[in-house]
Amino acid sequence: MSSRKIKIIKDGPYRVTGGIPLYQQNIVTDEAGHTRELIDEKEFPARETYTLCRCGESKDKPYCDGTHVSIGFDGTETASRKPYIERAEIFEGPELKLTDCHELCDHSRFCLRSGGIRKLIQDSSDQEAKKTAIEEAMICPSGRLVLWDKKTGKSFEKEFKQSIVLIRDEQKQCEGPLWVRGKIPIESADGSFYEQRNRVTLCRCGKSENKPYCDGSHWMTADMKLKFRKKWGLDKK
Repeated sequence: MSSRKIKIIKDGPYRVTGGIPLYQQNIVTDEAGHTRELIDEKEFPARETYTLCRCGESKDKPYCDGTHVSIGFDGTETASRKPYIERAEIFEGPELKLTDCHELCDHSRFCLRSGGIRKLIQDSSDQEAKKTAIEEAMICPSGRLVLWDKKTGKSFEKEFKQSIVLIRDEQKQCEGPLWVRGKIPIESADGSFYEQRNRVTLCRCGKSENKPYCDGSHWMTADMKLKFRKKWGLDKK
């Protein structure tokens, strides 16, 4: 088995090597309409090496069919290379601490249930609120949110086996990002590597302004994205 990694091809697809399993999962909502969990939909046949579409226009999705060449896809990587912890805002409650890197948000909306994760952290002396906050942070596919136990200093993380998940957003009726799990190395087109993290989301619609990461462009309008950027001061960075 070759080394497991995702290689970003300049203005082209993601080349996946090392026999990394590929799945599809759907976002499901609760009775209040809040996104709550991801459920298994499909497991793709095992392949040692495969290429995944990054431009969003392949006729053989999720795989690349070369369309990026004919449409002149611009896959320029614009994401910051600074470590997550250096970019994250810190928010603390009685028992929990949240680190939050807004620019990584893929807008899967798992953090909005029960009044939102910040309210839950503020109320984290209540065990039900604490439990829900931990659930929300751990399911955040992009890794924007990381929750920490203030007593032990340890983060709450699921132990993912290395795998890639194609996310389907049933509520928005669209295809979401690639959910990369288990600290799979991601190599830039320039040969350098991004910070290895337990969970990140990569753009597969070709529209993200934070490539290679997803920024919600698969469903958000330009006005919605602008409001989000203004809210968190991202235009100043």
